[in-house]
Amino acid sequence: MGRIAIVTGGTRGIGEAISLALKDAGAHVIASYGGNDEAAKAFSDRTGIAVQKWDVGDHQQSMDAVARIEADHGPVDILVNNAGITRDATMMKMTWEQWDEVIRVDLSGCFNMAKACFPGMRTRGWGRIVNIGSVNGQGGQIGQVNYAAAKSGIHGFTKSLAMEGAKYGVTANAIAPGYIATEMLSTIPQNVMDKIVAQIPVGRLGQAEEIARGVVFLTAEEAAFITGSTLSINGGQHMY
Repeated sequence: MGRIAIVTGGTRGIGEAISLALKDAGAHVIASYGGNDEAAKAFSDRTGIAVQKWDVGDHQQSMDAVARIEADHGPVDILVNNAGITRDATMMKMTWEQWDEVIRVDLSGCFNMAKACFPGMRTRGWGRIVNIGSVNGQGGQIGQVNYAAAKSGIHGFTKSLAMEGAKYGVTANAIAPGYIATEMLSTIPQNVMDKIVAQIPVGRLGQAEEIARGVVFLTAEEAAFITGSTLSINGGQHMY
């Protein structure tokens, strides 16, 4: 059996593509999900990938879930922190609840899952952690102070964790996707989407599989010398 991999938010969109790509690369994947039981079951039935439900923003649920996975499947070697939500509004209209929920899931979720997985990786001398950030965590976006703050935090979190894990064979890297054609973009009006695409030098939205290929690259045995990096996959939209 291949290395044990957890992909949070791993049953839909970018997460689904990551789960499938890691499975194809030989990993034994467990995909987490937060709410949609029907979609998760359909994903598992279609792919044969095990799914488990928990709230990554809840510290104890995350600790318990990883303990359960390790008891059932073995030690976790690969962690992909992909789970994320949006609650978009301008600062003038954003509520505390909208701010808090995005920070709790998108950023604290990374801490919770790393807290559960990192110690074992360090003890065993091998681990791969990939955190999914965002182009909007690099460049900002109107109406997303919560999301941009969370994703920007992920990039700093990744660098610090990389420093802590480096001498123990544990790498931590981030991927910053640009605008990817997933369900998350479905609420954006077409006229706004046209303006977004016009700002992407390659002239199109990205595909989830293009993000997944980056994850496979960063979690490979041969990627041991890559840590603390952010891989931007955005069609040239943000080059800093």
